[in-house]
Amino acid sequence: MANNSLAFTNNVFEALCSYLNDNCIIYRQIQHQATYTSEESSLARGEDLSIDGKALLMKVDDQFHLFVLSAAKKCDWKKIKERFNTKKLRFATNNELFQLTGLVPGSMPPFGRPILAFDLFIDESIIKNEKIAFNAGLLTESIVMQVADYLKIVNAEVFSFSIDK
Repeated sequence: MANNSLAFTNNVFEALCSYLNDNCIIYRQIQHQATYTSEESSLARGEDLSIDGKALLMKVDDQFHLFVLSAAKKCDWKKIKERFNTKKLRFATNNELFQLTGLVPGSMPPFGRPILAFDLFIDESIIKNEKIAFNAGLLTESIVMQVADYLKIVNAEVFSFSIDK
């Protein structure tokens, strides 16, 4: 099973790089030791935590959605519940994350379709930065790119759902 999960994970990384290349996006790829938190990742990349795009897979009612916010912020559950007019909201479990994506916590890139099969929602904290940095489907591979380019190639709704830590 480990070989299958590694292949699935590599496919996300490879699909992401291909998608960026196909769309003529300039990006910096960084190989580093495995990182499990946003803080570790930003240190490994030599970038500020505020440009780190933290991707959270969350279940809203009966649907999973991907939410991206600056790692320097925390998720405001109330704003998401208001946006979706629901009381049912939770993080995907590690098992659900793996079953739905083949990924482990900390490796989720901030991309919905066509990379990952989820609707994508981006917090305003992301669009205030010039760059976005993120683990790219692997705990050992990161990408840094311009936010303007990121926004050009993702199909996402932008709204405010973060608060200061």
